[in-house]
Parts: sequence; C-alpha cells; structure tokens
Amino acid sequence: MAVKVTSVEVAARAGVSRSAVSRVFTPGASVSPRTAEKVRKAAGELGYRPNVLARAMKAGQSKIIGLVVAYLENQFYPDAIERLSRLLQAKGYHALVFMAANTGPETDQVIAELLDYQVDGIIVASVSMSSDLTQRCEAAGVPVVLFNRAQDDARLSSVTSDNFAGGYKLGAFLVAGGHQRIGYIAGWEGASTQRDRENGFRTALTEHGIDLFARGDGAFNFEHAKNAARAMFCCPDYPDAVFVANDHMAFAVMDVLRFELGLRVPEDVSVVGYDDVALAAWPSYALTTMRQPLGRMTEACVDAILSRLGNTPEQARQVRLNGDLIVRGSARVPKGWM
Repeated sequence: MAVKVTSVEVAARAGVSRSAVSRVFTPGASVSPRTAEKVRKAAGELGYRPNVLARAMKAGQSKIIGLVVAYLENQFYPDAIERLSRLLQAKGYHALVFMAANTGPETDQVIAELLDYQVDGIIVASVSMSSDLTQRCEAAGVPVVLFNRAQDDARLSSVTSDNFAGGYKLGAFLVAGGHQRIGYIAGWEGASTQRDRENGFRTALTEHGIDLFARGDGAFNFEHAKNAARAMFCCPDYPDAVFVANDHMAFAVMDVLRFELGLRVPEDVSVVGYDDVALAAWPSYALTTMRQPLGRMTEACVDAILSRLGNTPEQARQVRLNGDLIVRGSARVPKGWM
C-alpha cells in the first residue's frame, strides 16, 4: 500500500514553508513564480496531490453537488447528467451521482446519504422528495433543485419543459393530421411530467371535439410500454394514432407495431413521442416528437442551484421552458403544415 505524501514533505524537498506549499495549490493565492516552480517540481518528484476536498471543507464548502437519478435506460438522462456535470465543473463544482427509485423510502435513504457526504446542494432528476426529507435538507442549509420534475412545494426549485404546452401541441398536430381514433400511453402516474403532458394532450383533443380513444400505462418503462402497445392494438378497431409519453417508450411501441403486429408506421398508425433524444432522429425510427430544450434546462438548473449557494441566497424558483415540435416520418403530416 502506497504511503501518502504530505505537504510537509513537499515543503522540505522544496526548501519552503508549509504555508507556501498551501498557497501554490490554492487558486488565486499570492505566491512568487520562483516559489511556485520549486514547489511544483518537488510535488512532481514526490507524487504529491493536494487534498482538494479537505481544503474545500475547511473553507466551509465541499464544492460537490449531489445528483440523484431514477434510471439511465432513457437516453435523455445520460445526456442530461453529462451536461449538468460539465456545467458544474466549469463553475468549480463536481457532481456526485447516486441512483434511486422514483419515490419512497429508498429515495429518502439515498438523499440522506448525500447529506452525510456534506454536499453543497442536491439536483434531483425525475425523483420525488418527501416532505420530511425536504425539511431535513432545508434545516441543513442544503438547497434542492428538481430537474425534469416539479412538486407543489414552494421550498423546492424546479426546472422542466412546459409539459402541458408540449402535450397540447402533439394533440393539435394529430388532430390536424385527420386522426379520429387517438390513443395515449402514459408514463409513471406519480410524475408531474406525465400528468402535465396528458392534461395538455387531452385538452387539445377536447377543444377539437375528439375523445381519447384508448389509454395504456407504460410507466416510463420499455417493457411496460411494449405490453401497453400489445393490449391497445390487439383488436381490429385499433387507434390510428398514439402519443407515447416519452421517446424511450415510443421506440418500444414502434417495435411492437412493426415487428410483432405487422402494422405500418405511419400508414396504419401515427406515433409521436416526447423528449427528442438522439435515437429519435435515426432513420430506423424517424420519430416525430416534442423536443425538450435540454441545453437551456441544464443551464437553468445549474443557475438555480448556484444562485442558492451565494452570499445572498435567492428564493426557490420554478422554471418552465418551451420546446419545439420536431416533425419526422413516424406520423402523418397535416397538409400545409410548416
């Protein structure tokens, strides 16, 4: 087992004081170029690395943001995690990623563990916070930002796309395409994203005098979405269009329609999704979908968490960002649609 080199040894090798070593490895500290050169040369020879975490903790900050994610199967989240991590790193912070369930005791336990790591803040991606845990974070002075999820709690900041508006746009698009038997495959029922997308979608149908023809439960899960598609399209009188609550499930639905049931997309069934992950643009799917403005969402999320860590912390904020409808080949395109 290698013995850890200390700053005292570096100081002795460089012929300087321990405080000089500390200043060399402290960004912005005053130190002469000659001293810095000697210290870095000695550190390189000894294999010394400064304990950044210990220095940060001494200053009252760990410079670590906890990032809690429910699942990574959906392409949206690995992309979001990468963007969040890079943005935080550019601001001098690092992300500590934990996996958790959507909600419940496991989630509370994971976030409680993050508090033990002395994180400065927590970003929760598609995970719900209990009232007790929110209170504990507030008492510890650890701000929380919900990403791609919202809750009716003024203490929590949240950043989402405008899911109601997105669902409405998709409903209006399918109606304009002349569809009459329109189905919907829902995500996890406890998610604000699921609720708002469905409400917006149903509102658009109602305003055009159309009732929802069929509804299935996909729970934001690939296999669940397959089963929902099998059940929804098993009879001859199946929907002529379906909105699937995210792209991850929409791919599963398209696979069942084309390769199990022998239906053509979009000739027999139009399929639309939500997120616009990279796979949606592949020719094998060419999925028409609502694009979540991921770049703006992650920037707003990092801004929200850091704004609550400043010398004069801001109040919690709720951010909803508009997205664009991306029209590809999986759904019938209305005449004259621009």
